[in-house]
Amino acid sequence: MDLSFTSFDRAFELRIFPADLAVLMVGVAARQAASTTAGAQIELAHRSPPAAPTPFAPADGRFDPDTAAALAGWKAE
Repeated sequence: MDLSFTSFDRAFELRIFPADLAVLMVGVAARQAASTTAGAQIELAHRSPPAAPTPFAPADGRFDPDTAAALAGWKAE
């Protein structure tokens, strides 16, 4: 366990990021998502056959059959 972080000290002023930074980050994310590279990656992902089921990616999409049954029963109520 890494305990080398500094403790919270009220003597220091908290840093607040400007709203322009948030707008900039949203713009960058939107441009990346709309890029030709992202579009090509999506096409490749849809064309490739699905991977064989594994314990971390079961074919039916559920990790715990008991929890899935409980949620399905709750949804039916």
